[in-house]
Amino acid sequence: MFRELLEIKRDLIRKAATSRLFILAIICFAMYTGLVHKLFQMQIINGEKALNDYLQLTEQTITTAGTRGNIYDRTGKVLAYNKLAYSVMIQDTGVYKNSDDKNRMYLRLVQILRKHGETVQGKFEIAVDPNGDMVYTSSSESARKRFLRDYYGLKKVEDLDDEKGLYPSNLSARELFEQICEDNGLNRLTDSDGTAISVTDQEALDIINIKYALRLMLYRKYEATEVAAEVSDETVADILEHIGDMQGVTVEETTIRAYNDSVPFAPVIGYTGKIPEDQLQNLQSRKDDYDINDIVGRTGIEYTMEHDLQGTKGKKTIYKDSVGRIRETKDETDALAGNDVYLTLDADLQKGIYHLIEQSLAGVLIKTIVNGDYQADSTTDGSNMKIPVKDAYFQLINNNVLSLKDIEAEDASDTEKNIYRKYEASRRQIFNGLRDELMSPHATDMKNLPEDTKAYMFYIYSYLSGPTVGIIKEEAMDTSSDEFKAWKSDEISLRDYLYYGIANGWVDTSKLETDTKYSSADDTFEALVNYVLGKLEEDRNFTKKIYRYLINNDTITGQELCLALYDQGVLKENEQDIAELRAANDAYNFLLKKLSALEITPAQLALSPCNAGVVVTNDKTGEVLALVSYPGYDNNRIGDGSYFSQLQADLSLPLYNNATQTRKAPGSTFKPITAVAALEEHAITEDETINCTGIYTDVEPPIKCWIYSGHHGPLNIVGGIENSCNYFFADLGHRLSTDGSGIYTPDLGLDVLRKYAAKFGLDHKSGVEIGELDPQISKESPERSAMGQGSHAYTNVQLSRYVAAIANRGTVFELSLLDKTTDSEGNLIKDYTPEISSHIDAAGSTWDTVQQGMREVIANGSTKRLFADLEVEIAGKTGTAQEARNKPNHAFFISYAPYDNPEICVTVNIPYGYSSSNAANIAKNVYKYYYGYIDLESIVNAGALDAAKVNIRD
Repeated sequence: MFRELLEIKRDLIRKAATSRLFILAIICFAMYTGLVHKLFQMQIINGEKALNDYLQLTEQTITTAGTRGNIYDRTGKVLAYNKLAYSVMIQDTGVYKNSDDKNRMYLRLVQILRKHGETVQGKFEIAVDPNGDMVYTSSSESARKRFLRDYYGLKKVEDLDDEKGLYPSNLSARELFEQICEDNGLNRLTDSDGTAISVTDQEALDIINIKYALRLMLYRKYEATEVAAEVSDETVADILEHIGDMQGVTVEETTIRAYNDSVPFAPVIGYTGKIPEDQLQNLQSRKDDYDINDIVGRTGIEYTMEHDLQGTKGKKTIYKDSVGRIRETKDETDALAGNDVYLTLDADLQKGIYHLIEQSLAGVLIKTIVNGDYQADSTTDGSNMKIPVKDAYFQLINNNVLSLKDIEAEDASDTEKNIYRKYEASRRQIFNGLRDELMSPHATDMKNLPEDTKAYMFYIYSYLSGPTVGIIKEEAMDTSSDEFKAWKSDEISLRDYLYYGIANGWVDTSKLETDTKYSSADDTFEALVNYVLGKLEEDRNFTKKIYRYLINNDTITGQELCLALYDQGVLKENEQDIAELRAANDAYNFLLKKLSALEITPAQLALSPCNAGVVVTNDKTGEVLALVSYPGYDNNRIGDGSYFSQLQADLSLPLYNNATQTRKAPGSTFKPITAVAALEEHAITEDETINCTGIYTDVEPPIKCWIYSGHHGPLNIVGGIENSCNYFFADLGHRLSTDGSGIYTPDLGLDVLRKYAAKFGLDHKSGVEIGELDPQISKESPERSAMGQGSHAYTNVQLSRYVAAIANRGTVFELSLLDKTTDSEGNLIKDYTPEISSHIDAAGSTWDTVQQGMREVIANGSTKRLFADLEVEIAGKTGTAQEARNKPNHAFFISYAPYDNPEICVTVNIPYGYSSSNAANIAKNVYKYYYGYIDLESIVNAGALDAAKVNIRD
């Protein structure tokens, strides 16, 4: 029985072993065993390692910016701070697979932003200006080319304008914009049904800005890019309502930079913005965590103190799973706030002086603008020039106070439509006349053309030779040719001169679209005429040139332009003033009235003068108490491309710091240095006199004293300074050039003057921690250099350091705007004490004499009447410098007070300020404010101040 069972078992085993199912079972068993083993190893033995390996594929490092430090004045008033705001961010998530889908999404976004008055940010350096024109916002021609280099993706600027023409630089802003619209399909955008979508220029430019910003962040696609800052709650709600149609768009709470008292402080504080690409490497050399999307200081203290103000970024490493969920956060480091910066400036003093400058310049303009024609010539006194009121009317157009876009709009007022009708009728005649003149085989020489036609012809030439057109290659001209000389003397027509240029290769015909490859000169010239006249039809500056002559010949009247100020909201509605202007047709008095009330400002008119600088320095410490440049700007709005382009186009130069970047000949303000040099080098004694005869004849050409044809007679050093006698100081310059043997060597005198100018710090920048031009000590004519002429050129702040050294009797400071830095908790990081640059070891009698001379300028000199009502005794020196015979003089004033125990120095510069009395008048009011004779509220609420009634000659 047992054997039978065993046999049956063996038989079953034999059959099973030879069965296919058995073999399959064995294979399955082996597979499942291996799988279980593998799972055990992955999940139990190596589970953590496998998970880390998987998560490593989706590791991201997220950075958070540290809070930027605040900026304060010397009393602790906040000037720059951070405030919470909402920002619109965008990230390319890959949801939109084609360009059209992306463009439609971008358009939806920018339309929402524009509906609520928001501004799209970006680094694309083109903007739409207030007149609706495309303009570059690059700060200079070299910056424009760097922008194009980066846009094309080139390594060097030199790679532009390649032989194949792939990377041209001579594109107008409009041409580049249209090319980009074509490349990105923005001019043929359709909706999902194929219906064409109309995109405005501003919308297209906003889309380009977004795409350009995302392009710069390609290497960090997982980080969002800011496209609009400080958006309103209404904007946030609108975006969130449509967020489903705008994948990748988010709204985040962030901080933005904000400024108190922005206009008077902007030239000093500066502003922030995204890192320019050409500065990224330099910033990373100091701190390697900077990236292209960071906000950094761009100008002023914000730029200089960037590494103190910039906080330290926080970092954290996150791991995301395949659906984007954060699975783990590691290595988290909190962000740290930047340091706070305290300035030496006094906020109230800065504000008060800003208003005093504006009010004073308005008073000068009121005194200078005349109701009639006026033409300066080579004999006109630069202190007594006048401004015809038509120049002021034109500036309303020329400086974009009135918008040409609004004048041309369909919904323009009746007054604006009448202005535009007159312009249009004249424009057609002008263009027809220009074409006829240019195409005439008997074209008129430039000197025989009517004034307006001659101006238009010169404009055509300038347009063709400009860097963004570049058809005329001036560098290729033969300047020794008869044709070139004839052009310079207006004895050839523009037509004949351009024909000559075509024949001689300095007219680049490759830029013209001609019918044949090898055109004749006539064909090429006709193409050139068609090209330039076609371009000028759209050129806003040429439009303004036409307006200039329409105003000159009374085709367009001052009354019409002044009424348009109300239509465009430049002036607040005032029915009585409007009625009086319509009835009396007295635009001249109307303009002066508005200027007197500062409803129209000197900056808006951008006439001479329209800007100025004032520096107030503590002569005992080198601290700068006020550094004011007029006009200023609102650095809270600097991120608005349209506003920035408006500032760049503003003829009053608000982006230019008149205290540190206006470098002019100092005129007679240099004479105290010559006096110190002459006394210390024993070229004259304190009591010795020089007899002024009115004209100094020891040099050629002779030097006339300002009193000529009169004379001063015998003067000692004090009298020479008091009377600002040119004869006296020319003779000192001559004496310094004469050695002990009586041999006259001009270089000897120049070396002495350079030595003493350097002793007073005029051989290097003043030390203030913002952008400043280098000083320039004269290298020509010791006699004229001794008078402050020659090739001397200094900024206001450099003169301020020099006069402080006179006030404190020889200590030359490196001036400073910085008081201290603290951490965010108020703990002192660094105390800034101005360094002493050098000390001038002059005799006490030298300081006594020079200081007495400067006191006599105020007490008994030509400024006596001006300062008669000032209760503080001051010492000072006026200075007037002529730059061009057809323009007003530059006006300077250097001073310190009180005379017997100096505390502060006040220096004033007014480019094209006519007479130094105007600079002295501003200084007088600064002293009255500083010493409490007038208060800030009365200054802020005042209108134009009366111009100085003294015309100082120096």
